[in-house]
Amino acid sequence: MFGKHVKRDLSAYAHGELSAEGAERVAAHLGGCAACRAEFEEVKTGIRLVESLPQTKAPDALWEAVEAGLAKEAWRGERSSGRLVRRPLPRLALSWRRAAAFASVLLLAGAGWFYYRSTRPAWEVARIDAAGVGERGSLRVGDWLETDTDERARVEVANIGQVEVGPNTRLRLVETRLTEHRLELRRGTLSARIYAPPRLFFVDTPSAVAADLGCAYTLEVDDAGRGLLHVTSGWVALEAAGRESVVPAGAACLTKPGAGPGTPFFVDAPDELLSALSRLDFEAGGPEALEAALASARPRDTLTLWHLLSRVGEPERARVYERLAAISPPPEGITREQILSLDRDALVAWKDDLEGAWTTESLPGLRRTLRKLLQ
Repeated sequence: MFGKHVKRDLSAYAHGELSAEGAERVAAHLGGCAACRAEFEEVKTGIRLVESLPQTKAPDALWEAVEAGLAKEAWRGERSSGRLVRRPLPRLALSWRRAAAFASVLLLAGAGWFYYRSTRPAWEVARIDAAGVGERGSLRVGDWLETDTDERARVEVANIGQVEVGPNTRLRLVETRLTEHRLELRRGTLSARIYAPPRLFFVDTPSAVAADLGCAYTLEVDDAGRGLLHVTSGWVALEAAGRESVVPAGAACLTKPGAGPGTPFFVDAPDELLSALSRLDFEAGGPEALEAALASARPRDTLTLWHLLSRVGEPERARVYERLAAISPPPEGITREQILSLDRDALVAWKDDLEGAWTTESLPGLRRTLRKLLQ
């Protein structure tokens, strides 16, 4: 599947020089090829290094010294028979000195070029009213974009995807550079489709940060700062204060200020499970809410049960483990003691084993069901 790698395209991909189809192809390949991902991380590391360099103007004397040094070292002059004879340096010495000089010039030129490309300040925006596409403009770092009740907008996220902005939405461009693109969604709704490696696109909300893992999703924030994430393709991580919820396609997650991300669940989960999770995540529901969640969890709700392992106290964790293990036992070599002690490697191994059952199509009625939980 990965016989044809994309390493030759990584620099062009990082700098937005590929077509939309080419960028999507590279992003898809990076999602499944560890070798090319490692190469891309090296590219990004180089970019970060250049970004960290201070911006200073080279003094005129530096260029004068470089030019004088090149002229002096390239040729030696001596007078013979009344005329100037130019004699080249030995080949090895000349090659070394030229290489050093050219390397210095290329480093300075490359630093300037990388800095220019990594700080392109604006994203294209098209406002859309009831009659179709209206005003076009740009969104710069620090700018707010607001839509009214009859207006939507389409935002081009650098060279990695698009964001559809719903009515009554307020968002701000926080950062845009080669290694990070970030929006702030203060209120309203956005739908993002991103074709980029994981953790390149972020959306800040009042209660959590949505970190794109290569996906399509809808994110909604109400006037109280409460959020609803619904993933339609790929994965999204919701993060706040050291707490993380990993949400796959077909699943959703609620967030609330002061509490952060709740426990993710599939959108067709039983009402009893959703109600129990709301009490556990946001109302200190206690043992009764946990028992209700365990009793109503279906075999395909291992997504929810796996997240609960690290969100309940040690006595309750054993109950969650028993229910989850009854549905899908941990892989060979992973022990009960490791899971109950929240051994990270053991938890990740079990999660990897469970992920095959965490892919599903989105179902209708999501917002109707979840709005009841937000009331």
